[in-house]
Amino acid sequence: MPPRPVASPPRRITRSSLARFRYGDASGSSSKENSVSSPAADIEDIIPSATTTRKRKRTTVLESPSATSPPRRAIKTEEIETKVTPPSASRRQRKPARKTVDEATGEATVSAPSDWEEMYEVVKAMRAPGGAAANAAVDTMGCERLAEATASPRDQRFQTLVALMLSSQTKDTTNAVAMRRLQTELPAHAAGARPGLTLENILAVDPAVLNKLIWAVGFHNNKTRYLQQAAAILRDSWAGDVPDTYEGLVALPGVGPKMAHLCLSAAWGRTEGIGVDVHVHRITNLWGWHATRAPEATRAALQAWLPRDRWREINALLVGLGQTVCLPVARRCGDCDLGLRGLCRAAERAKVREGRRVREATAQVEKDDGGSDEAVIKVEELREDEEVVVKDVVVNEGVEGVKTEPETSDSLEEEPEPGPGQRKTLRRERHRPKKM
Repeated sequence: MPPRPVASPPRRITRSSLARFRYGDASGSSSKENSVSSPAADIEDIIPSATTTRKRKRTTVLESPSATSPPRRAIKTEEIETKVTPPSASRRQRKPARKTVDEATGEATVSAPSDWEEMYEVVKAMRAPGGAAANAAVDTMGCERLAEATASPRDQRFQTLVALMLSSQTKDTTNAVAMRRLQTELPAHAAGARPGLTLENILAVDPAVLNKLIWAVGFHNNKTRYLQQAAAILRDSWAGDVPDTYEGLVALPGVGPKMAHLCLSAAWGRTEGIGVDVHVHRITNLWGWHATRAPEATRAALQAWLPRDRWREINALLVGLGQTVCLPVARRCGDCDLGLRGLCRAAERAKVREGRRVREATAQVEKDDGGSDEAVIKVEELREDEEVVVKDVVVNEGVEGVKTEPETSDSLEEEPEPGPGQRKTLRRERHRPKKM
């Protein structure tokens, strides 16, 4: 047999061989015509498009011509247009407090965080009566509210200072109980003197008795010693009254910067700084207003840009928020208006989605109740397999002629399945003839 002709390999396709198909080539016959300059770029080619093109490889298995030969794989490449949407220009950008220095004068200024005023007003609305953060413990048992109204102004200032000293590492509810015991059970220093929480009675009481009265607060042993030491300093250096300066207050044992600023505001009505406790420090860092590691650094950061007329009220606002909604553990982001409005960057998304769903369902129920006598409530049950079952429950309100029967517990409970020993007894009873 004559030898088979050998097929020549396919010709290699290069850029030069495809040059004759270039845009702008009319005849494609001469190289001179192929050297025509390319047209000017269009403006649409200059502006970057939001649509990008990427290549994807798809592998398909071809059937083999015989049973003995292995299957061959063919790779098919196709182009897919993928649209990439650029970020919206109206997207909210949260920026913390920023410090800028003027090059000409060298003066440093601190700009406030973005959206801080809106967040502040939302918190005030939540702390108002009827809000999600209303009726906090600090509203009725805060240190500035524990002094006796019947006491003299001097004794009221002293009781406020004692309440602040006991409040360290102690809940407001526990602190209020301890203060009440001091006001009612502290013995008088002399016969005929007034018992209760006064400077003279603190100085005269036995340390063991004082420690027993305040044993519920944190670090009560140290606080017993601090109270009597501070009372002695007030008697010797301040004529038995509370110091009216920040320096005089922080010089007392057991009194820190937060207590000093709060005491000046509550006892003397002067605001010279912000009282920052764990709630104010934690919440403002969660919001991204600043990144500080200690309450004193948080106080300096807040005082750099927060208006002075809000220095006194911010402590009560954020402490109440931290006691009711923004808890240290298991925050209630679904009940917080900041999270529902997208103002809090630390809000947990799952809780926010659930909170929005509950509010929408509540609004729908209120709308239906106001529109007709018969309200239809939609109850959604989320199962493990993410199947949503919608049930319509009809609530009859004031409809005459409609009687409803209460459901008993027997109708809701299923009959338990009999065991192996009970099945034989049931079978015998079924086949047993009935007596006439």
